[in-house]
Amino acid sequence: MAAVAVPIAIAYAQLAGVPPVYGLYASLLPLVAYALLGSSPQLIMAPDGATCALVAAVVAPLAGKDPAHYVALTSALAIIGGIFCVAAGLGGLGFLTNFLARPILTGYLNGIAIWIISGQIGTLFGLHLEPAGFFRLIWRFLGKVGETHLPTLAVGLATLAVLLLLARFLPKVPGPLAVMVAGIICSAAFGLAGHGVKMLGAIPAGLPVPAIPSLSAGDWQSLVAGAAGLALISYASAMVTARGFAAKNHYKIDSNREFIALGVADIGAGLLQGFPISGADSRTAMNDSVGGKTQVTGLVTALMLALTLLFLTGPLSGLPMPVLAAVLIKAAIGLFDIKGLTTLRRVSHKEFAVCMITLLGVITVGVLQGVLVAVAVAIIMLLAKSSRPNDAVLGRIPGTDTYLDSAAHPEVELFPGLVIYRFDAGLLFYNADHFKARAWAAIRNAATPVRDLVVDAETMPLLDTTGVAALDELRSEIERQGIGMTIAAAKNDVRNMLHLSGFIARVGPERMFVAIEPAVQALCREETCKALPK
Repeated sequence: MAAVAVPIAIAYAQLAGVPPVYGLYASLLPLVAYALLGSSPQLIMAPDGATCALVAAVVAPLAGKDPAHYVALTSALAIIGGIFCVAAGLGGLGFLTNFLARPILTGYLNGIAIWIISGQIGTLFGLHLEPAGFFRLIWRFLGKVGETHLPTLAVGLATLAVLLLLARFLPKVPGPLAVMVAGIICSAAFGLAGHGVKMLGAIPAGLPVPAIPSLSAGDWQSLVAGAAGLALISYASAMVTARGFAAKNHYKIDSNREFIALGVADIGAGLLQGFPISGADSRTAMNDSVGGKTQVTGLVTALMLALTLLFLTGPLSGLPMPVLAAVLIKAAIGLFDIKGLTTLRRVSHKEFAVCMITLLGVITVGVLQGVLVAVAVAIIMLLAKSSRPNDAVLGRIPGTDTYLDSAAHPEVELFPGLVIYRFDAGLLFYNADHFKARAWAAIRNAATPVRDLVVDAETMPLLDTTGVAALDELRSEIERQGIGMTIAAAKNDVRNMLHLSGFIARVGPERMFVAIEPAVQALCREETCKALPK
């Protein structure tokens, strides 16, 4: 695990926009914190490609051209994000990640993969490209491709080829470590620096001293929004990984405990001058593949990282930069979820559209902004769908007390004078008018004159004051037409709202039933209780 963690930490530091050593700093305490607090025996907390990309997106606009200020901001971002996570875990807010639906996460990861690869093409080709959105960056690259530094490109492509071959034929070999060692040896043997290939440079030896970043109050405040978004996204990413391996290996994880563990890990990373981290899917997968069963793996990895900082920083200075670019590109390739994209496109065009909005947003307007736009679109689509939910006029299966949609089940019995209407959603402010219109349509379309409307509330989990008002208005309107209203199968929360609002007193307690069948039996007169002929 340490053989993979060291080179990935160095590479992802580049992605986050900080010097390489800070990737090692960011890896130390999170591994220990999660080992003590996390609920997954296998999840590895470490620098993560998607999280690092988000760190750069949040911090770069605030830091200007000051590298020291940039590092301080990334550490502060980790601390604030960690505080958000701890507070969310203590508050039982693990459900918040449900707002990052699968289409959003799929689009996010594919967008991040494109973002990472496009951000490394300059290093891979030996070109200086100013950071920009994906399309502008590609345009700048095409304008400078004639200036490609061939030795740099040769080193980068050779490294990428070795990584792909190792992953294909020798998957248990730690590819990032192998290419880094080979890169350092080749650099020394062939004098690559003398041929214009850029090197990683000196990495300071020794362990970092815990400290709170020295920033102004304005700097701290400017990070709050980004830290909140980063906390939610990094937690969702970690939970996707944790849940996947929990299902594979048959154990359970505690979502709120995971929030707290991630928060403490982030705070630890920030105090050691590191940047925010997350559950690392590639390293967790490797941990699983080599037989890791407990968090002792994380503790041993942290120890090896500390020894690297103490004794092995010297050789790392001779690492060619195109080798790191290749490591990042290979890691980004692993983020692509083509199967997820094709499945979404086949199953749901609307969810595929949300996925593509996220992807395009990430690579154009920015990582956090793209995700926020996608979340907003997903919520709007959800509200639009739930504002026009399914509904049904119900009939009874002959000889039973089971009621089904009469449109989908023509074999059911309908009763003269009764309309049994079901609304398949909570009755809330944004769909109350639709409920009234559909209930009236059910009455008008009945085969016989209606004397009673039975509202089946079994599929109505929520009711707000606007929903109560809609029910009351409908009751008053149909009573003027000589039609009574009855409520059946209301859940406790709905029944409590009806009671507190005075609706039950107005409609009459005798009009409240625990199920449809008792309501039908009470409302059917002896001479008219037979089912209507088909």
